[in-house]
Amino acid sequence: MAAKPDGTLEEIAAELYALPPREFTAVRDARAKQLTDAALAKKVGALRKPLLAAWVVNLFAREQTQALGGALELAAELRDAQDDRDARALTALGRQRRALVRALAQQASELASSRGEKITQATTDAVERTLNAAMFHAEAALAVASGRLIRPLDAASDDTADVSDAVAGDLDSASAAPTPSRPDELAARRARKAAEDELRTAERALRKAEQDRDALERKAEAGAENSARLSERLDELEKEIERTRQELDRQKKESGDLEALLGDVREGVRAAQQGVSAARKAVDRL
Repeated sequence: MAAKPDGTLEEIAAELYALPPREFTAVRDARAKQLTDAALAKKVGALRKPLLAAWVVNLFAREQTQALGGALELAAELRDAQDDRDARALTALGRQRRALVRALAQQASELASSRGEKITQATTDAVERTLNAAMFHAEAALAVASGRLIRPLDAASDDTADVSDAVAGDLDSASAAPTPSRPDELAARRARKAAEDELRTAERALRKAEQDRDALERKAEAGAENSARLSERLDELEKEIERTRQELDRQKKESGDLEALLGDVREGVRAAQQGVSAARKAVDRL
């Protein structure tokens, strides 16, 4: 059987740490014997067997790179939001983080179970703590991305500590799985976030302007309707005034006619009175 070409310690470790734990020791020793570089062979032979939770994370990092990459991107955004003191972004990202970490830990455990390993709830919890640590600390994110974890991580205990002791090989050489964004990517994401914030501000201003416009249009429509009602009422009043004026003129005319008739009646009464007086005098002379 031909000897396998030598690689770097990190490359060899990434392969070994994705193996089921029960196979690790035998394959490690066999791989070390294949190496032509004695110093490298010694380092490979000294690689420690990963704890079960660490192996679950390593397997997930190697076989579910897209899912892990998305998680590490969210981790970088979460750290950016912490640096920027963006409370709104922190709240939204925090909800996403908790849901994502739980889901990824469950997926990783199911993947490990499919390889014949018995994964307990305690192991799944340790996997979740490890992924959670990667969400908060860049060093932990690199360690998880390396696929070469020896032990699980914890966000509290690994807060500021050097996590290189949790990784086989050089942590700076972590390239077997997605790594957190480079500075230029972080700057681009921050610029995008700033642009999105400006867009949201502009959209809020637009909505406010549209609401004000709609309110003024409703007010103008109500004013126009009220003006139309008043104009219609004015027309009715003017017609009523004209009818009243015509009625007044008619009453005045009737009153004049009555005055003339009354004069005639009075004249008739006087004539009758004179006739009665003359008749009485005639009677008196008889």
